[in-house]
Amino acid sequence: MPRKIIKKGKKPHKNKPTSKKYTKYKIEGDKITRERSCPRCGPGIFLMKAKDRLYCGRCHYSEFQSKKEVAPKA
Repeated sequence: MPRKIIKKGKKPHKNKPTSKKYTKYKIEGDKITRERSCPRCGPGIFLMKAKDRLYCGRCHYSEFQSKKEVAPKA
């Protein structure tokens, strides 16, 4: 006996999350400055900011910040 084929309808469109590249730049007057970039990969690759370190997702470079540098939130 053949199996029943259950047809699924068209899936609803989901919007992709927006890029947050604009958070990696600072505007000071008429100049645009980049945030911290990876020393191995070059100026096009930014470092991710975690709680206690800076990390490059491309080459896995990481810089650990000392506990004195990290400002407490409260």
